[in-house]
Amino acid sequence: MTRATVKRLAQVIDCHWNLNRLTNNTFTSVSKTNSRSSYTGKLNMSLNEAKRIAAHRAVDEWVKTNTTVGIGSGSTVVFAVERLAERVRKEGLKIICVPTSFQARQLIVENDLTLGDLDRNPKLAVAIDGADEVDRNMVLIKGGGGCLLQEKIVASCAEKMVVIADYTKNSEYLGEQYRKGIPIEVVPMAYVPIKERIAARFGGELKLRMAVAKAGPCVTDNGNFILDWHFKESCDCDWAKVNGELLQIPGVVETGLFVNMATKAYFGMADGSVKTQEK
Repeated sequence: MTRATVKRLAQVIDCHWNLNRLTNNTFTSVSKTNSRSSYTGKLNMSLNEAKRIAAHRAVDEWVKTNTTVGIGSGSTVVFAVERLAERVRKEGLKIICVPTSFQARQLIVENDLTLGDLDRNPKLAVAIDGADEVDRNMVLIKGGGGCLLQEKIVASCAEKMVVIADYTKNSEYLGEQYRKGIPIEVVPMAYVPIKERIAARFGGELKLRMAVAKAGPCVTDNGNFILDWHFKESCDCDWAKVNGELLQIPGVVETGLFVNMATKAYFGMADGSVKTQEK
């Protein structure tokens, strides 16, 4: 293996470092969550508990036997895979799971679920994924973990896309609660001109996402960079139009705007209930 190859692998692994750390913390929190009293949980449900009830309900309502399921990325998906594995053991549920990232693939394998891919399974019954934010029109921001391209590809191959999240992701408009911007995956050589063109056309500030455990930028599973676009607050935008314009810029691979893709969203609430939202 050449030095360049080793360096590239290190960059990709580092990009997943935060996401995998979040996943591991979530697994640890599951055991702590289960030990809490139900009375306390009803009064002040933690974010992990909220994620869990949303994920479990969505899996129970949407996943049928003998189907292929898209598995999203992020901390809430941990609980969806947990519930899928439980149903496979208890009900004999037969499913094929198509991952949206290296992290999702690990979850599928570690839980002894059947791993699939889009080569052999190009049509999915449902894709279950998290979101960084969902607005009143069911427009999503995704890509906080750097997996937006594969997440959007898998979601586009599914008959239905179902979103699972905690109550902090349920907003009236984009940017109301999520302040890390809209991720835009770009070809490395073009990130500077893309950054300047978006700022000139739409305003706001774009930052190259940097890695944590290494010097330099975060590199996605696809070998690209990510620009986080901090758009103007309270932007009453036509996000479908904005998304279309962004994708016309040479070098832009994909955006973290998911417009007209999600069928239904499940939000675990602080009081232990699950709020649903549809298009």
